[in-house]
Amino acid sequence: MTEGYDFASRTALITGAASGIGAACARWLDRQGIERLILIDRDGEGLGKLALSCDVETHEADVADEGFWQGLETRLDRLDHAVVNAGVGTGGTIAELDFAEWRQVMAINLDGAFLTLRTALNAMRKGSGGSVVVTASVTGLKPVPGIGAYGVSKAAVAHMARIAAAENSQHSIRVNAIAPGGVDTAIWNSPDLQAQFAQPGREAVIAQMGKTTPRGRFATADELARDIGYLLSDASANVTGTVLTSDGGYTL
Repeated sequence: MTEGYDFASRTALITGAASGIGAACARWLDRQGIERLILIDRDGEGLGKLALSCDVETHEADVADEGFWQGLETRLDRLDHAVVNAGVGTGGTIAELDFAEWRQVMAINLDGAFLTLRTALNAMRKGSGGSVVVTASVTGLKPVPGIGAYGVSKAAVAHMARIAAAENSQHSIRVNAIAPGGVDTAIWNSPDLQAQFAQPGREAVIAQMGKTTPRGRFATADELARDIGYLLSDASANVTGTVLTSDGGYTL
């Protein structure tokens, strides 16, 4: 086991765990010997398809449902790590975006992240501390036209992570965020984006967008999971309150 990457006898919670970065994090932690995973997603079928060797507790739930989190928190007697990852994407300019769509994005990406983080912090305070990673985005750091609601929500969760880090260091809890650039995940399968991709095709569009980065391609979910795993692990014991940009150089 690489020094600082021993997750034996530990429990981690992951939202948005049925696919993409969340599922990749679950697989990565499983390979690192995590004892127990608590996995949450609206896609219960997807959660059921994850082939993991550790003890797994799954919840088919909406992260924006406060009642769900209140019920879960009463049963969480221990938590060492959390990946606050659930999110949705949307298209449309600020001037043209429907308010209902704006609220849907904020409910999941921001409200859901707040409820997840609050629950995780309270559970970690019951024990000896822990570490949290919040999934933000480079679109929360660099203005990208046409995805205003998503970018605003991700800027907010990145700052929320920094505030939580400042508030919880005395409880031996580290909180960091990660700001991915383009990642080939299921978020690109949303109906409005699929309509835009219909003519050239999803793979062709993603390949073309990947060429806009110095690296020349989108990242994989597994690559992001390794970055998140570092922030969760004891190898990053001196790192808290940071936003790690993992974007293949897109923001250069």
